[in-house]
Amino acid sequence: MKGANVFISFLFCLFVQNVQSQTQIQKVYITDKKGKNYAYVNVTKTYERIAEKGYKSVDLFQKLGNIFYAEKNMSKAAKWYGELFSLTYDLDISYYHQYAKALTAIGDIEKANFILEKLKIQLITQKL
Repeated sequence: MKGANVFISFLFCLFVQNVQSQTQIQKVYITDKKGKNYAYVNVTKTYERIAEKGYKSVDLFQKLGNIFYAEKNMSKAAKWYGELFSLTYDLDISYYHQYAKALTAIGDIEKANFILEKLKIQLITQKL
């Protein structure tokens, strides 16, 4: 009698597990089906629109500068790094280098040299 109860309990557990796994598979299918209807947002254009409407933040300008620097669009990278440096000079060294390279690429050597001088000052003050 105990063996029969254990066997029936075992079969019941298998049945419940099978139903749960089928439900999970169905949920995945529904999610995949709905996923085809999602629209993709161009984050870069969204960030640019936000910035051009007047919103200013270090994080926003860092992201915009980095995006265009990675895409090798140096004129836009220089524009957004310029906005970033108008807010603060307390930045990581990489931003100084990237801004200077972007300025050099667009032919603004004088301003690139100015940024590199600011970097030297930043490094000296960090060592003290």
